[in-house]
Amino acid sequence: MRKRRKTTSYHPLKRSIKSGLAPGTPVFVGERKQDDVQISIMTYSHDGVEELRSATLEDCRKSVASDSIRWININGLHDVKTIETLTRQFSLHPLTLEDIVNSGQRPKAEEFHHYIFLVLKMLSYDDARKTFSIENISLILGENYVISFQEKKGDLFDPIRDRIRTGKGRLRSSGADFLAYSLMDAVLDGYFIAIEKLGDHIEEVDEAILAGNDTGQMAVIHRMKRELLYLRKSVWPLREEISQLEKSSSPLISAATKTFLRDLYDHNIQVIDMVETYRDILGGMHDTYLSSISHRMNEVMKVLTIIATIFIPLTFVAGVYGMNFQYMPELEWRYGYFVVMGIMAVIGGGLLVYFRKRKWI
Repeated sequence: MRKRRKTTSYHPLKRSIKSGLAPGTPVFVGERKQDDVQISIMTYSHDGVEELRSATLEDCRKSVASDSIRWININGLHDVKTIETLTRQFSLHPLTLEDIVNSGQRPKAEEFHHYIFLVLKMLSYDDARKTFSIENISLILGENYVISFQEKKGDLFDPIRDRIRTGKGRLRSSGADFLAYSLMDAVLDGYFIAIEKLGDHIEEVDEAILAGNDTGQMAVIHRMKRELLYLRKSVWPLREEISQLEKSSSPLISAATKTFLRDLYDHNIQVIDMVETYRDILGGMHDTYLSSISHRMNEVMKVLTIIATIFIPLTFVAGVYGMNFQYMPELEWRYGYFVVMGIMAVIGGGLLVYFRKRKWI
Protein backbone atom coordinates (compact mmCIF):
# COMPACT_ATOMS: atom_id res chain seq x y z
CA MET A 1 0.00 0.00 0.00
CA ARG A 2 1.41 3.36 -1.01
CA LYS A 3 1.94 5.79 1.86
CA ARG A 4 0.59 9.26 1.36
CA ARG A 5 3.02 12.14 1.75
CA LYS A 6 2.28 14.38 4.69
CA THR A 7 1.62 17.98 3.74
CA THR A 8 1.38 21.14 5.78
CA SER A 9 -2.10 21.76 7.13
CA TYR A 10 -3.54 25.25 6.95
CA HIS A 11 -6.79 24.48 8.66
CA PRO A 12 -7.59 26.65 11.69
CA LEU A 13 -6.31 25.22 14.96
CA LYS A 14 -8.88 23.51 17.15
CA ARG A 15 -9.94 25.95 19.83
CA SER A 16 -12.75 23.78 21.13
CA ILE A 17 -10.57 22.79 24.11
CA LYS A 18 -11.15 26.31 25.46
CA SER A 19 -14.91 26.01 25.28
CA GLY A 20 -16.59 26.81 28.61
CA LEU A 21 -13.43 28.16 30.26
CA ALA A 22 -13.35 31.58 31.90
CA PRO A 23 -11.81 34.44 29.89
CA GLY A 24 -8.10 34.72 30.54
CA THR A 25 -7.61 31.00 31.27
CA PRO A 26 -4.24 30.04 29.72
CA VAL A 27 -4.57 26.94 27.53
CA PHE A 28 -1.94 25.99 24.97
CA VAL A 29 -3.44 25.81 21.48
CA GLY A 30 -1.15 24.56 18.76
CA GLU A 31 1.55 22.03 17.95
CA ARG A 32 4.40 21.36 20.37
CA LYS A 33 7.52 22.09 18.30
CA GLN A 34 10.31 21.53 20.84
CA ASP A 35 10.85 19.64 24.11
CA ASP A 36 11.86 22.27 26.64
CA VAL A 37 11.26 25.95 27.05
CA GLN A 38 14.45 27.93 26.39
CA ILE A 39 15.02 31.45 27.73
CA SER A 40 17.74 33.90 26.69
CA ILE A 41 18.39 37.43 27.92
CA MET A 42 20.31 40.23 26.23
CA THR A 43 20.93 43.33 28.33
CA TYR A 44 22.58 46.19 26.51
CA SER A 45 23.24 49.90 26.55
CA HIS A 46 25.46 52.27 24.65
CA ASP A 47 28.43 51.10 26.75
CA GLY A 48 28.18 47.31 26.32
CA VAL A 49 26.22 44.06 26.11
CA GLU A 50 25.56 41.24 28.55
CA GLU A 51 24.14 38.03 27.15
CA LEU A 52 22.72 35.03 29.00
CA ARG A 53 21.78 32.25 26.59
CA SER A 54 20.46 29.67 29.09
CA ALA A 55 18.54 31.85 31.50
CA THR A 56 16.07 30.89 34.22
CA LEU A 57 12.94 32.52 35.58
CA GLU A 58 15.04 33.83 38.46
CA ASP A 59 17.36 35.54 35.98
CA CYS A 60 14.33 37.16 34.36
CA ARG A 61 13.14 38.39 37.75
CA LYS A 62 16.52 39.91 38.55
CA SER A 63 16.68 41.65 35.17
CA VAL A 64 13.59 43.68 36.04
CA ALA A 65 15.69 45.98 38.23
CA SER A 66 18.12 46.77 35.39
CA ASP A 67 18.10 50.25 33.83
CA SER A 68 19.56 48.98 30.55
CA ILE A 69 17.48 47.71 27.62
CA ARG A 70 16.54 44.07 28.11
CA TRP A 71 15.50 41.61 25.46
CA ILE A 72 14.06 38.40 26.90
CA ASN A 73 13.40 35.68 24.31
CA ILE A 74 11.37 32.54 25.09
CA ASN A 75 11.34 29.55 22.73
CA GLY A 76 8.47 27.12 23.31
CA LEU A 77 4.87 27.93 24.21
CA HIS A 78 3.67 24.54 25.45
CA ASP A 79 4.83 25.01 29.06
CA VAL A 80 2.00 27.22 30.23
CA LYS A 81 3.14 27.31 33.88
CA THR A 82 6.58 28.68 32.99
CA ILE A 83 5.13 31.37 30.76
CA GLU A 84 2.47 32.20 33.35
CA THR A 85 5.16 32.70 36.00
CA LEU A 86 7.16 34.94 33.68
CA THR A 87 4.17 37.06 32.72
CA ARG A 88 3.26 37.42 36.40
CA GLN A 89 6.73 38.85 37.10
CA PHE A 90 6.04 41.59 34.56
CA SER A 91 2.39 42.11 35.69
CA LEU A 92 0.88 41.15 32.34
CA HIS A 93 -2.88 40.88 31.94
CA PRO A 94 -4.41 37.34 31.99
CA LEU A 95 -5.89 37.93 28.53
CA THR A 96 -2.40 38.63 27.24
CA LEU A 97 -1.19 35.30 28.62
CA GLU A 98 -4.14 33.55 27.01
CA ASP A 99 -3.23 34.99 23.59
CA ILE A 100 0.48 34.21 23.98
CA VAL A 101 -0.08 30.46 24.36
CA ASN A 102 -2.58 30.43 21.48
CA SER A 103 -0.44 29.87 18.37
CA GLY A 104 -3.41 30.51 16.11
CA GLN A 105 -3.96 34.04 17.39
CA ARG A 106 -4.69 36.67 14.73
CA PRO A 107 -2.02 39.42 14.36
CA LYS A 108 -2.98 42.42 16.47
CA ALA A 109 -1.75 45.18 18.79
CA GLU A 110 -3.17 45.89 22.24
CA GLU A 111 -2.17 48.74 24.52
CA PHE A 112 -2.19 48.41 28.30
CA HIS A 113 -1.22 50.99 30.89
CA HIS A 114 2.42 49.83 31.22
CA TYR A 115 3.07 47.69 28.11
CA ILE A 116 2.01 47.04 24.50
CA PHE A 117 1.16 43.52 23.35
CA LEU A 118 1.91 42.57 19.71
CA VAL A 119 1.11 39.40 17.78
CA LEU A 120 2.46 38.64 14.31
CA LYS A 121 3.37 35.66 12.14
CA MET A 122 6.93 34.68 11.22
CA LEU A 123 7.13 33.26 7.71
CA SER A 124 9.78 31.03 6.14
CA TYR A 125 9.88 28.92 2.98
CA ASP A 126 10.94 25.29 2.85
CA ASP A 127 12.86 24.86 -0.43
CA ALA A 128 12.71 21.05 -0.23
CA ARG A 129 8.97 20.73 0.37
CA LYS A 130 8.06 23.87 -1.60
CA THR A 131 5.79 25.10 1.16
CA PHE A 132 5.50 27.81 3.81
CA SER A 133 6.31 27.43 7.48
CA ILE A 134 4.41 29.89 9.66
CA GLU A 135 5.20 30.51 13.32
CA ASN A 136 3.33 32.63 15.83
CA ILE A 137 5.36 35.45 17.43
CA SER A 138 4.25 37.52 20.45
CA LEU A 139 6.04 40.66 21.61
CA ILE A 140 5.70 42.55 24.87
CA LEU A 141 6.98 46.13 24.69
CA GLY A 142 7.48 47.73 28.08
CA GLU A 143 9.62 50.44 29.58
CA ASN A 144 13.22 49.46 28.81
CA TYR A 145 12.37 45.86 27.92
CA VAL A 146 11.02 43.65 25.13
CA ILE A 147 9.85 40.07 25.65
CA SER A 148 9.49 37.83 22.57
CA PHE A 149 7.64 34.51 22.62
CA GLN A 150 8.27 31.94 19.85
CA GLU A 151 7.05 28.42 19.17
CA LYS A 152 10.49 26.94 18.51
CA LYS A 153 14.19 27.68 18.35
CA GLY A 154 15.53 29.23 15.16
CA ASP A 155 14.31 32.54 13.84
CA LEU A 156 15.09 35.60 11.71
CA PHE A 157 16.46 37.61 14.63
CA ASP A 158 20.14 36.61 14.41
CA PRO A 159 21.11 39.74 12.40
CA ILE A 160 19.55 41.86 15.17
CA ARG A 161 21.54 39.99 17.82
CA ASP A 162 24.72 40.56 15.80
CA ARG A 163 24.00 44.29 15.50
CA ILE A 164 23.50 44.50 19.26
CA ARG A 165 26.75 42.63 19.94
CA THR A 166 28.82 44.67 17.51
CA GLY A 167 27.13 48.01 18.20
CA LYS A 168 26.33 48.64 14.55
CA GLY A 169 23.34 50.79 13.71
CA ARG A 170 21.24 52.63 16.27
CA LEU A 171 20.00 49.71 18.38
CA ARG A 172 22.45 50.22 21.23
CA SER A 173 21.69 53.95 21.37
CA SER A 174 17.90 53.63 21.08
CA GLY A 175 15.13 52.51 23.39
CA ALA A 176 13.11 49.32 23.67
CA ASP A 177 10.57 50.63 21.15
CA PHE A 178 13.25 50.63 18.45
CA LEU A 179 14.13 47.03 19.37
CA ALA A 180 10.47 46.03 18.97
CA TYR A 181 10.38 47.80 15.61
CA SER A 182 13.57 45.98 14.53
CA LEU A 183 12.05 42.60 15.40
CA MET A 184 8.92 43.42 13.41
CA ASP A 185 11.05 44.62 10.51
CA ALA A 186 13.03 41.35 10.53
CA VAL A 187 9.78 39.38 10.43
CA LEU A 188 8.49 41.47 7.53
CA ASP A 189 11.77 41.07 5.63
CA GLY A 190 11.25 37.31 5.96
CA TYR A 191 7.96 37.74 4.10
CA PHE A 192 9.80 39.20 1.10
CA ILE A 193 12.29 36.31 1.01
CA ALA A 194 9.62 33.61 1.33
CA ILE A 195 7.22 35.17 -1.19
CA GLU A 196 10.00 35.66 -3.74
CA LYS A 197 10.88 31.95 -3.45
CA LEU A 198 7.23 31.11 -3.91
CA GLY A 199 7.25 33.31 -7.01
CA ASP A 200 10.14 31.28 -8.44
CA HIS A 201 8.16 28.08 -7.83
CA ILE A 202 5.10 29.61 -9.50
CA GLU A 203 7.20 30.42 -12.58
CA GLU A 204 8.45 26.81 -12.73
CA VAL A 205 4.90 25.47 -12.59
CA ASP A 206 3.73 27.99 -15.20
CA GLU A 207 6.51 26.97 -17.61
CA ALA A 208 5.67 23.30 -17.07
CA ILE A 209 2.02 23.95 -17.93
CA LEU A 210 2.88 25.92 -21.07
CA ALA A 211 5.33 23.18 -22.14
CA GLY A 212 2.64 20.53 -21.73
CA ASN A 213 4.38 18.83 -18.77
CA ASP A 214 1.48 19.54 -16.44
CA THR A 215 0.95 16.11 -14.90
CA GLY A 216 -0.06 16.61 -11.29
CA GLN A 217 0.22 20.40 -11.48
CA MET A 218 -3.41 20.92 -10.49
CA ALA A 219 -2.68 19.67 -6.96
CA VAL A 220 0.37 21.95 -6.77
CA ILE A 221 -1.65 24.99 -7.87
CA HIS A 222 -4.40 24.18 -5.39
CA ARG A 223 -1.87 23.87 -2.54
CA MET A 224 -0.19 27.18 -3.40
CA LYS A 225 -3.57 28.92 -3.54
CA ARG A 226 -4.36 27.64 -0.06
CA GLU A 227 -0.99 28.83 1.22
CA LEU A 228 -1.48 32.30 -0.23
CA LEU A 229 -4.96 32.44 1.29
CA TYR A 230 -3.52 31.64 4.72
CA LEU A 231 -0.69 34.10 4.14
CA ARG A 232 -3.20 36.81 3.21
CA LYS A 233 -4.93 36.30 6.56
CA SER A 234 -1.59 36.93 8.26
CA VAL A 235 -0.52 39.97 6.22
CA TRP A 236 -3.68 42.08 6.13
CA PRO A 237 -4.13 42.31 9.94
CA LEU A 238 -0.46 43.27 10.21
CA ARG A 239 -1.21 46.45 8.29
CA GLU A 240 -3.77 47.46 10.91
CA GLU A 241 -1.32 46.54 13.67
CA ILE A 242 1.49 48.73 12.31
CA SER A 243 -0.93 51.59 11.64
CA GLN A 244 -2.18 51.39 15.22
CA LEU A 245 1.38 51.61 16.56
CA GLU A 246 2.18 54.54 14.29
CA LYS A 247 -0.85 56.48 15.54
CA SER A 248 -0.45 55.42 19.16
CA SER A 249 -0.18 58.04 21.88
CA SER A 250 1.58 55.65 24.25
CA PRO A 251 4.74 57.06 25.86
CA LEU A 252 6.40 53.70 25.15
CA ILE A 253 6.76 54.63 21.45
CA SER A 254 8.89 57.66 20.65
CA ALA A 255 8.37 60.04 17.74
CA ALA A 256 11.66 58.90 16.19
CA THR A 257 10.49 55.27 16.13
CA LYS A 258 7.16 56.24 14.54
CA THR A 259 9.11 57.46 11.51
CA PHE A 260 10.51 53.95 11.08
CA LEU A 261 7.05 52.48 11.64
CA ARG A 262 5.79 54.47 8.64
CA ASP A 263 8.50 52.85 6.54
CA LEU A 264 7.50 49.47 7.96
CA TYR A 265 3.91 50.19 6.93
CA ASP A 266 5.06 50.83 3.35
CA HIS A 267 6.91 47.51 3.35
CA ASN A 268 3.78 45.75 4.53
CA ILE A 269 1.79 47.30 1.68
CA GLN A 270 4.39 45.95 -0.76
CA VAL A 271 4.01 42.48 0.73
CA ILE A 272 0.23 42.73 0.36
CA ASP A 273 0.64 43.74 -3.29
CA MET A 274 2.92 40.75 -3.92
CA VAL A 275 0.45 38.37 -2.28
CA GLU A 276 -2.47 39.72 -4.30
CA THR A 277 -0.43 39.62 -7.52
CA TYR A 278 0.54 35.98 -7.02
CA ARG A 279 -3.07 35.12 -6.15
CA ASP A 280 -4.13 36.56 -9.52
CA ILE A 281 -1.31 34.72 -11.28
CA LEU A 282 -2.32 31.42 -9.69
CA GLY A 283 -5.93 32.05 -10.68
CA GLY A 284 -4.80 32.60 -14.28
CA MET A 285 -2.60 29.48 -14.14
CA HIS A 286 -5.59 27.47 -12.95
CA ASP A 287 -7.63 28.67 -15.93
CA THR A 288 -4.69 28.03 -18.28
CA TYR A 289 -4.30 24.52 -16.93
CA LEU A 290 -7.97 23.73 -17.50
CA SER A 291 -7.82 25.32 -20.96
CA SER A 292 -4.78 23.24 -21.92
CA ILE A 293 -6.53 20.06 -20.83
CA SER A 294 -9.64 21.05 -22.76
CA HIS A 295 -7.53 21.95 -25.81
CA ARG A 296 -5.75 18.57 -25.79
CA MET A 297 -9.07 16.80 -25.40
CA ASN A 298 -10.48 18.73 -28.36
CA GLU A 299 -7.46 17.79 -30.46
CA VAL A 300 -7.87 14.13 -29.62
CA MET A 301 -11.61 14.24 -30.34
CA LYS A 302 -10.96 16.02 -33.63
CA VAL A 303 -8.58 13.29 -34.80
CA LEU A 304 -10.97 10.55 -33.73
CA THR A 305 -13.89 12.32 -35.43
CA ILE A 306 -11.96 12.67 -38.69
CA ILE A 307 -11.00 8.99 -38.65
CA ALA A 308 -14.59 7.97 -37.93
CA THR A 309 -15.92 10.29 -40.65
CA ILE A 310 -13.53 8.83 -43.24
CA PHE A 311 -14.44 5.26 -42.36
CA ILE A 312 -18.21 5.80 -42.40
CA PRO A 313 -18.54 5.73 -46.24
CA LEU A 314 -15.89 3.00 -46.47
CA THR A 315 -17.82 0.91 -43.99
CA PHE A 316 -20.98 1.50 -46.03
CA VAL A 317 -19.32 0.26 -49.21
CA ALA A 318 -17.85 -2.75 -47.45
CA GLY A 319 -21.23 -3.47 -45.87
CA VAL A 320 -23.04 -3.37 -49.18
CA TYR A 321 -20.66 -5.77 -50.85
CA GLY A 322 -20.66 -8.00 -47.83
CA MET A 323 -24.36 -8.86 -48.25
CA ASN A 324 -25.01 -12.45 -49.32
CA PHE A 325 -27.37 -11.91 -52.24
CA GLN A 326 -27.13 -14.26 -55.17
CA TYR A 327 -27.76 -11.67 -57.87
CA MET A 328 -25.48 -8.72 -57.08
CA PRO A 329 -23.65 -6.78 -59.78
CA GLU A 330 -19.87 -7.06 -59.87
CA LEU A 331 -19.90 -10.11 -57.57
CA GLU A 332 -18.43 -12.41 -60.21
CA TRP A 333 -16.58 -9.70 -62.08
CA ARG A 334 -12.85 -10.42 -62.32
CA TYR A 335 -11.77 -6.85 -61.42
CA GLY A 336 -14.59 -6.13 -58.98
CA TYR A 337 -12.41 -6.32 -55.86
CA PHE A 338 -9.81 -3.89 -57.21
CA VAL A 339 -12.48 -1.48 -58.45
CA VAL A 340 -14.22 -1.42 -55.08
CA MET A 341 -10.94 -0.88 -53.21
CA GLY A 342 -10.08 1.92 -55.62
CA ILE A 343 -13.45 3.57 -55.03
CA MET A 344 -12.89 3.34 -51.26
CA ALA A 345 -9.42 4.87 -51.65
CA VAL A 346 -10.83 7.74 -53.73
CA ILE A 347 -13.55 8.38 -51.16
CA GLY A 348 -11.05 8.41 -48.28
CA GLY A 349 -8.56 10.61 -50.15
CA GLY A 350 -11.31 12.97 -51.24
CA LEU A 351 -12.47 13.42 -47.66
CA LEU A 352 -8.90 14.15 -46.50
CA VAL A 353 -8.49 16.80 -49.23
CA TYR A 354 -11.84 18.34 -48.31
CA PHE A 355 -10.96 18.47 -44.60
CA ARG A 356 -7.61 20.09 -45.36
CA LYS A 357 -9.19 22.75 -47.59
CA ARG A 358 -11.60 23.58 -44.77
CA LYS A 359 -8.58 23.73 -42.41
CA TRP A 360 -10.05 21.12 -40.11
CA ILE A 361 -6.75 19.26 -40.13
